[in-house]
Amino acid sequence: MKIKRQKIAKKTLSFYKYNFNFREPFQILIDGTFCQVALKNKIQIKEQMPKYLMGEVQLCTTNCALKELESLGKELVGAKIILQRYQVRKCHHLKSPVPASECLLSMLETTNPHHYFVATQDFKLTTGLKKIPGVPLLYIILNTIVLDKPSQSSLDQVQAAQLGELVSPAQQQNLHTMKEEQGIIKNADRRGKKRKRKPHNPNPLSCLKKKKKKGPTPPLKKIEPGQKRSRSRHKKHKIQGESHVALP
Repeated sequence: MKIKRQKIAKKTLSFYKYNFNFREPFQILIDGTFCQVALKNKIQIKEQMPKYLMGEVQLCTTNCALKELESLGKELVGAKIILQRYQVRKCHHLKSPVPASECLLSMLETTNPHHYFVATQDFKLTTGLKKIPGVPLLYIILNTIVLDKPSQSSLDQVQAAQLGELVSPAQQQNLHTMKEEQGIIKNADRRGKKRKRKPHNPNPLSCLKKKKKKGPTPPLKKIEPGQKRSRSRHKKHKIQGESHVALP
């Protein structure tokens, strides 16, 4: 079962690597809900996460996620201690903290430019994250860490990229003008255009006089039975001035 789970994770990772340019070390944003479930199931996140993803990882969180655990009281002290061990990434809510789900969504923006993985057990947060293309989701189920399959928004973006539908006509026009300014489009146009053929002199062989066609060959005479075939003999012409010398 473990080998099958890692094969599925490897396939999903290759999807994000080739289509969304994910590279090691993988950056994983973790919230308090994930740490709380890991604590209950005795999962060592620092040890198991690199093994499961088969690569180097960077575990990180935000200040808003830590503030949320502090506000929830003593029941989540253990999760807070675990979360404090990870790197704290700067968010835009230093002066006025917001719920962790809202903060993590803002960190990913609309295209996940920093290539974050998100580890959470919050259903509301996962629903919002699946609308953003290129966001790998991690959660805990049956005492194991699981990498979720690519969302429909990620699949749609990959399909659109393959069909060439990601660039709008206005953006294509802007790219065309930029290429013209840089002189790139001229070379491309030259390569694409067909060369016009220049007029050449006529072929000298075609100017030769046509040879006269030979007439039809006469039919062969039929030889009747008992009649000999007559052979045509060529007469020898004597060379002028040649004298015959008599032999002794």
